[in-house]
Amino acid sequence: MFCDVYSVGMNTLNDTILVTGGAGFIGSNFVLTWMKAEGAAVVNLDLLTYAGNAANLESIASDSRYTFARGDICDAGLIGALLGRHRPRAIVHFAAESHVDRSIVSPEAFVRTNVMGTFTLLEQARSYWAELDEAGRAAFRFLHVSTDEVYGTLALGDPAFSETTPYAPNSPYAASKAGSDHLARAYFHTFGLPVLTTNCSNNYGPFQFPEKLIPLMILNALEGKPLPVYGDGMNVRDWLFVEDHCAAIRKVLEAGSPGETYNVGGNSERANIDVVTTICDLVDQLRPRAGAEPRRKLITYVKDRPGHDRRYAIDASKITRELGWKPAEQFENGLRKTVRWYLDNAEWVNSVRSGVYRDWIAKNYAERVSA
Repeated sequence: MFCDVYSVGMNTLNDTILVTGGAGFIGSNFVLTWMKAEGAAVVNLDLLTYAGNAANLESIASDSRYTFARGDICDAGLIGALLGRHRPRAIVHFAAESHVDRSIVSPEAFVRTNVMGTFTLLEQARSYWAELDEAGRAAFRFLHVSTDEVYGTLALGDPAFSETTPYAPNSPYAASKAGSDHLARAYFHTFGLPVLTTNCSNNYGPFQFPEKLIPLMILNALEGKPLPVYGDGMNVRDWLFVEDHCAAIRKVLEAGSPGETYNVGGNSERANIDVVTTICDLVDQLRPRAGAEPRRKLITYVKDRPGHDRRYAIDASKITRELGWKPAEQFENGLRKTVRWYLDNAEWVNSVRSGVYRDWIAKNYAERVSA
């Protein structure tokens, strides 16, 4: 349901969480898994930009514990009103511009949403938290969800990113997320706001917007279109199944120590080209084409994007050691589940591949020539 929002003067908490960006890829998976695993109500604040899709949450739309509010995280008045009305015990902050390629074309949007939006949320959370009673202040949490890209890039033999790895962002997206991480840290150390931060590796799974690598390759392979692979295809990422990530966030929210950062990874480093060839083989297996060439033949190497980080890898030993979380899904099985989901959900795919999406794909790839 949609909510009416207004301010009220309260100093206690409800058993409710406020999720920002809960209609996006990771956010919607988090809301869905939260509703299955937890009893607390959810207020979902999302602007429903190109990457946010209310249809992701149709299955819980009529649940009395779920409330949707459409709005911008840069709107301080709206955030203050939501906090005043619903009195959540936690804010889980997913809302972000997150596509590196888009940040290269239009960096301003990333600074606005990722830096100024996070600042606005932190300011409103600080005001709300300061007015809570003692028990409420002790119980409240602000969980800031971030990325491994803030750490920069690794050589093949380098140790994986840990929570103490110096920041070295290399794209406008990564820099904007690094800025938001620093703000979150500062609000804990300066004001005492009970902030938790998670930095995750590359997520994959259902509901991911199809401009990202895995869904783009699944859908292009299904339709017999070229599979554009940047550079030599040897850029390495650590892949994390989205439901494992959601479980980690629930664990950090439940038991994490305020002021701490927890890296969340899938222990699944793969070169991009290996991910793409595995997808080709899975689509061939699940949707065979009589007499057609293997879909690996569709792979096309294209000009690399500027500043393309060579390797990311996450050391998630801290969250395992301190909170007992570790990924449950093996990459090959998770990827098979993901391919099958996209093949089985053509209606969802068609609904999100709007003219805006097609225009972006054309803009980003049309000028790239084969490498």
